[in-house]
Amino acid sequence: MVQQSNQLDRAKFCCSVCSDLLKNPVTIPCGHSYCMNCIQSYWDTEDEKKTHSCPQCRQSFTPRPVLVTSTMLADLVEELKKTGLQAAPADHCYAGHKDVACDVCTGRKLRAVKSCLVCLVSFCEKHLQPHFEIPAYEKHKLVEPSEKLQENICSRHDEVMKMFCRTDQQCICYLCSVDEHKGHDTVSAAAERTERQRELEGSRHNIQQRIQDREEDVKLLQQEVEAINGSADKAVEHSEKIFTQLIRLMEERRSDVKQQVRSQQETEVSRVKELQEKLEQEITELKRKDAELKKLSHTEDHNQFLHNYPSLSALSESTHSSSINIRPLKYFKDVTAAVSELRDKLQDVLRETWTNISLTVTQVDVLLSQPENMTRAGFLRYSREITLDPNTAYTQLLLSEENRKVAYISQQRSYSSHPDRFTYWSQVLSRESLTGRCYWEVEWRGRGVLVAVAYKNISRAGNESFFGQNDKSWSLKCYNHSYNCYHNNVQTPVSGPRSSRVGVYLDHSAGILSFYSVSETMTLLHRVQTTFTQPLYAGVLVYSDSTAEFSKVK
Repeated sequence: MVQQSNQLDRAKFCCSVCSDLLKNPVTIPCGHSYCMNCIQSYWDTEDEKKTHSCPQCRQSFTPRPVLVTSTMLADLVEELKKTGLQAAPADHCYAGHKDVACDVCTGRKLRAVKSCLVCLVSFCEKHLQPHFEIPAYEKHKLVEPSEKLQENICSRHDEVMKMFCRTDQQCICYLCSVDEHKGHDTVSAAAERTERQRELEGSRHNIQQRIQDREEDVKLLQQEVEAINGSADKAVEHSEKIFTQLIRLMEERRSDVKQQVRSQQETEVSRVKELQEKLEQEITELKRKDAELKKLSHTEDHNQFLHNYPSLSALSESTHSSSINIRPLKYFKDVTAAVSELRDKLQDVLRETWTNISLTVTQVDVLLSQPENMTRAGFLRYSREITLDPNTAYTQLLLSEENRKVAYISQQRSYSSHPDRFTYWSQVLSRESLTGRCYWEVEWRGRGVLVAVAYKNISRAGNESFFGQNDKSWSLKCYNHSYNCYHNNVQTPVSGPRSSRVGVYLDHSAGILSFYSVSETMTLLHRVQTTFTQPLYAGVLVYSDSTAEFSKVK
């Protein structure tokens, strides 16, 4: 009887969060009491909701209550300790609000240590013992405690779901496989788990490789920051020494040069650091993703694994895929040379030389990638898969290969009427809009093609809709063993090795568009430097007896 009373008292003076005797007890407005550290930690997790609740009765409080130690309750706990009331021993650890409770315990439940996928019950250490002692339980599958065991039961047949339907991508029971899933591609959940586990490991390998690549990029960017800072510091130092030799008239110019150098230094360092921060954020996100996949890979419950796999396995595209090719720059050395020239020529050439100084400072530009110097492997980091939009295709163009290939045919196709369709020239545009950095390749055969980019609002009818004969498109004509580039009705002859494959590189924000002849090597045919005001679309014009295919570059 004394023992029963002792157990009752222990339960009354235990914190429902940590399941231990109250430490520094506080009472919140609803009347329930907790350890101060426990309720503070619990409310810390709710701060984003801007409301705080009681873990037991769920009553909400706004604003967050101020906690004060309950002196009377603290003294009472201390007195009870002296009379023999102690914290519950480890082998009688009660389940807290974040724990899985034992399904067999009556009254106040103990914390479960395992869940059985056969019994679909969670057991504390005491009630788990029959699984180790009784031979009939030997084949039962024990896993870490789980509150979602009922998700393993088929709601229709009340059977354990031990199979997986690949057709419908869901876990099913045996009766489902011979009923509504009859004829579907079904395997055991264990077999599907093995298959997905291999895919998971492949995803983790890709993530780890990307982490390694991004860490190398971050190192290169850090070196670039140091080089910019070092060169800028030297430029300022030398400029200061030179300007001190000049007369008072040059004092204002010295201040201007210093200000411009620092301003440009700040601009360039800011650009590099911005990219560096993005890469570090991507590294952090990739590591988080890797940790989630690692945790998922160790999930013993097949159904839980398959339930969570689709949402975790998808690997987002890189938010900032960069090729860091640092070129050797003189940075601000030209500034020093210009200032030295000003010292020598003095006042007679002040205006001309000052213009030179100002221009030289602003022309210091850190290019994190240079298209002309990139290898094909470098370009492929920006590769985009292009598909053609049938709604834009001229009626004598036949699309195939999942809308990546286009051929000119003699008969007109029965395309539906569409406002986006080209009606005068045998042209077609891509489905995908192109911004940022993109690279794609076009393999062509026959008499000739035009490889182009254009704004969405390019004309669809009349001679002015021809790629390159307006200010909304740029094109490279590959015809009769020669190349010509067109823009705004201006033709530019281009020389270079003839190839059946053309590479196109676009840096939309930098206003760079480059066409390449691609064979064993890449040869720059033509480069455009402009300002793009809208997203671009890849396009191609196909002459009679010719085909063009947007390659799946890897």
